[in-house]
Amino acid sequence: MNQATNHKLRATNHEGNTLLDTITAYIDGASRGNPGPAAAAFILAGRDGTQLQAKAFFLGRATNNVAEYTAVLKALEAAKQIGVQALTVFSDSELLVRQLNGEYKVKSEQIRPLFQSAIDGLGRFKNWKVQHITRDRNKEADKLANQALNLGRDIEGPAPVRKSEIRNPKSEIPVRLGVLISGGGTTLMNILEYIKQGRLNAEVAVVISSRSTVTGVEKAKNAGLNIKIIRTKDHPDIDQFSRRIEEELVAANVDLVVQGGWLCLWKIPPQYENRVMNIHPALLPSFGGKGMWGHHVHEAVLAAGCKISGCTVHFCTNEYDKGAIIVQRCCEVREDDTPETLAARVFQQECIAYPQAIKLFAEGRIMVQNGRVLILDTGYSAVRRPVEMLDKIENRESRIGNRE
Repeated sequence: MNQATNHKLRATNHEGNTLLDTITAYIDGASRGNPGPAAAAFILAGRDGTQLQAKAFFLGRATNNVAEYTAVLKALEAAKQIGVQALTVFSDSELLVRQLNGEYKVKSEQIRPLFQSAIDGLGRFKNWKVQHITRDRNKEADKLANQALNLGRDIEGPAPVRKSEIRNPKSEIPVRLGVLISGGGTTLMNILEYIKQGRLNAEVAVVISSRSTVTGVEKAKNAGLNIKIIRTKDHPDIDQFSRRIEEELVAANVDLVVQGGWLCLWKIPPQYENRVMNIHPALLPSFGGKGMWGHHVHEAVLAAGCKISGCTVHFCTNEYDKGAIIVQRCCEVREDDTPETLAARVFQQECIAYPQAIKLFAEGRIMVQNGRVLILDTGYSAVRRPVEMLDKIENRESRIGNRE
């Protein structure tokens, strides 16, 4: 929220003395590893349900408790800036809520300064409450934190909306896609159709083609997309070719790279680890590797006498058809199939599988662990322990803080 908006909100508060006298803050923090990559998020809502601010902050390496307290501090700072008099903070962390309400002592040296800052911040309001809510009532803050984790950067939510609209996917931040093509662009067109129909909360920020004359380039231009031609033959080696691709992805602020019929090997930079997807027209790990693309795959499936085939969406590594599997869909192989008829049946599944995988990423439901993808029921958040285990959690956090 910019300074002009802040000033307008402060003016409304002082003059009307109604909507912003009391607001609600939904906060959440998450850490993948505890300690590990962490993020903090908050959503501020007025008394009439209007969403005022929604922000998330990528914290780098931190524990879940640090992330939770950071979310509180960020929410308090934002609320004070708009002249709030009374504040209710909702969190699904029982530990944090009990600590801030004086029901549980803070033992961790790492957490104690954050706790004191939070108490000092709450004391600046005429009235304040910190209350526990169940995780299912805190999904929006949880999703926002997870988006910041996935993107590895701070993010700001959409323009203010009514509370009843908060769960509408159109009010969430769309994931920015960079689509890599080498051919006809059928995968690109399928993704665009899903976006157009409102079935995928995404936007295509840039299209990169490894060939200048393929029909996919014309389709991208006709769709009004930002198209870049980056050919291997225009670069002396794979390193410079890869750097050129990375430059365009970074310039377009791409969150997720989607390879759609991309036939070139490139070196995926560290910042895009587990942020590059590919779709393969077979059920990996079978029928994958160098040279296994298009009709070559389907010919091999038929030659092996397979009874089923399908497609695989997976994260890319710097090896052909390696990386954690995200989504697989199957189809039958018929006795009279040709490579062409099988390819058509597999492509029907591809048109479903790729948007499904992108949607999982956008919703923060993908977690890679030990080379495998785990699909979460909701956006990632650390596992919540029962109240009787709070002491064990606190002691463990103290030991971690001492080691760091």
